[in-house]
Amino acid sequence: MADATDSTSVLLLAANGWVPNNPHLPVILYRQVFTPDENAVDTVQRLFEKNGWPAQWVDGIYPYHHYHSNAHEVLAFTQGEALLVLGGPEGQQVIVRAGDVVLLPAGTGHCNIRSSDDFTVVGAYPPDQEFDLCRGAPTKEMLEAIARAPFPHRDPVFGGQGPLIDNWL
Repeated sequence: MADATDSTSVLLLAANGWVPNNPHLPVILYRQVFTPDENAVDTVQRLFEKNGWPAQWVDGIYPYHHYHSNAHEVLAFTQGEALLVLGGPEGQQVIVRAGDVVLLPAGTGHCNIRSSDDFTVVGAYPPDQEFDLCRGAPTKEMLEAIARAPFPHRDPVFGGQGPLIDNWL
């Protein structure tokens, strides 16, 4: 596994049209932090579980802008590559490849613009956080849910240390 300081970047995204994003917590991009091999899905699921982020699904990313108002989300890319937009329409375009991970704070818009046929994602949320699927402007209650989404106690990739600890707490 790569060193956290050499392989990550952060993006603090302001509200963008109807997408609230998270004004206090940045998106964290982890680059090439695991080996994308035939065991990558199992490897990532075990890694997330060990660090307190139980994996909940293996699939892709929706091809429309959406966010989750009540949960933080971590996405590990185990195969292929994709062009994502983070932060809603007119947001930041990011290319992700197998071996990368992105941590999205509650409220952060994301959308798959295009991806390879083999693009595969493992998605996880902190314990006791169940995601909703938001495709419109947030209500007052949704903004309150974003603000009070509980902080995870561990970085999903590096555990007790790492970019989440450095940038969110």
